[in-house]
Amino acid sequence: MILLTPGPTPVPENIRQAMATETIHHRTPEFEAIFEATRTKLLKLFGMEEVLMLGCSGTGAMEAAVINLCKSKLLFINSGKFGERFGKIAQAYGIPTQELQYGWDTPASVADVEAALKADSSIDAITIQISESAGGLRHPVEAIAKAAKAINPKIKIIADGITAVGVEKIDTTHIDALIAGSQKAFMLPPGLAMIGLSKAAVELVEKEPRGYYFNLASELKSQRKSTTAYTAVTTLIIGLGAVLDEIDAQGGADFLYATTAKRHEATMKALEAIGLSSYPKTPALSMATIFTEESDAIRKVLKNKYAINLAGGQDHLKGKIFRINNMGFIKPYETAWALNSLEMVMAELGKRPYDGTANRVFSEVFYGTAK
Repeated sequence: MILLTPGPTPVPENIRQAMATETIHHRTPEFEAIFEATRTKLLKLFGMEEVLMLGCSGTGAMEAAVINLCKSKLLFINSGKFGERFGKIAQAYGIPTQELQYGWDTPASVADVEAALKADSSIDAITIQISESAGGLRHPVEAIAKAAKAINPKIKIIADGITAVGVEKIDTTHIDALIAGSQKAFMLPPGLAMIGLSKAAVELVEKEPRGYYFNLASELKSQRKSTTAYTAVTTLIIGLGAVLDEIDAQGGADFLYATTAKRHEATMKALEAIGLSSYPKTPALSMATIFTEESDAIRKVLKNKYAINLAGGQDHLKGKIFRINNMGFIKPYETAWALNSLEMVMAELGKRPYDGTANRVFSEVFYGTAK
């Protein structure tokens, strides 16, 4: 089975082998050396003042960022399940919220954020997805963060990069917390989350620590000493170190970003060539999201006949979209096979005759031979 869902993504064989070694106790010099080396590489990838590794899912890191960086009122951008989740986290802690809601295919407006901040000076933090995977949408996070800081330099910008970190170069100039998860572009099993922090975020965390397990001040203190406040997820951290080494071995982060962008362009042009349309108005590079009333039928045949597992939609998009993963070390032939199979399924469903267009267009664009 070829797993092309936008999380969890498949774990490459060499990474699985790296995690298959003997278990190391987390309070030993041996593991501390591994931790320090991995953290150094992660800091380079994030390009921020600090970075933390937490033993939890991405939602845990979202919660940690909200409770540690929002002290007064949260403005949350809701264009899908994960934007909505930020609001629910704040509400669970009794933090006042204001919501800017959009369709799942619609990016947030810089002007709307500016208006909200000018109307309410009590807002001290904003949460937003870089890539809202519920609809495959890319928000203009960098522009929103810059505009927000121009109005209130002390406001904290919390960016969910769970399906963006490792996919594209993110300008963190105005971002205070950048969240990532192991099971996306890092192609690891679920269970490890990461948070990059700005200098201003570090200062706030250390000045006003909050929480117990998700107390980022205690984690900073420990992780600067190459250990963790609580039991480390040793196997996943070893795997993360191997992934970061693999990124370097394959040409570095910039090469990975360029390959990901090229594969996304080739995938989208192949899908368009066989009559399929993108759902979001501003597509994220992390996945191709297609709107079609035949989504469930297409996914069922792809899985049962062609051994390809794609993700569908949730809530009002259930049965209306399918999503093809574009994160991590995906082999071009895997995407090509999925697109070719998709075209065959469309022929079986009577949507268009099969003529090999999808595979041809993908290959021409990806390998640079398109005219």
